[in-house]
Amino acid sequence: MVERTRGVVLGLVKCGDHTTVVDVYTASRGNVSFWVKQPAVRKGKAGQTRFAPLALVEIDFEYRPAASLQRMKVLQNFYTYSQMPYDPLKSAVALFLSEFLYKVLKNETPNEDLFSYIVNSLQWFDAAVSGYANFHLVFITRLTRFLGFYPNVGDYEAGDYFDMLNACFVSRQPMHAAFLRPDEAATIPLFMRMNYDSMRFFAMNRQQRNRYMQVLNDYYCLHVPDFPHLKSLDVLREVFD
Repeated sequence: MVERTRGVVLGLVKCGDHTTVVDVYTASRGNVSFWVKQPAVRKGKAGQTRFAPLALVEIDFEYRPAASLQRMKVLQNFYTYSQMPYDPLKSAVALFLSEFLYKVLKNETPNEDLFSYIVNSLQWFDAAVSGYANFHLVFITRLTRFLGFYPNVGDYEAGDYFDMLNACFVSRQPMHAAFLRPDEAATIPLFMRMNYDSMRFFAMNRQQRNRYMQVLNDYYCLHVPDFPHLKSLDVLREVFD
């Protein structure tokens, strides 16, 4: 039976001269890999937009549980970005987030709340005209709520350490090496309070922003199996002043 689902394109892998594998995080099936004929990927600007990283698409397909690759019947955008593909800063962030989400969502099962969070966040980012320098940090921080390792900030007290391995605050230095000292641990509750509308009021320079991004990367490495070094992270470090 043919079903219709919405999805977020996470990446493309060319397989030979005539086929491409498109990875999509879908609302109904979680992460799904689709087999696509190469000309369909290459055909003009419309085709490029449909398969661009983080493209928001609607797909008709017949799901075959035993198949590692599914075949699309119909694909179209349900939302077309107005700024993200054309703004250099937003494009750099989009490149990073597509690589990040590809690694994080690789084995994720369907989760309507998670899917809605990703879609609503990307639409907000696309429409924002200012005050979005911390978007990727807030997005990744709050994403942990849906992935099961959201930091427990309810018991935080000034001077606590943050135990990154157990995702909690403690009054004494942990016996392992995966922790933040009190000065850096204090930034965690700060980011927990941020949302897309309020984050513009929290000024950060490039050094602070890059350090927090490194903390987030280390945190995900602890909680996501086989989470790698992200190639686009080095590019992202140079984006915002």
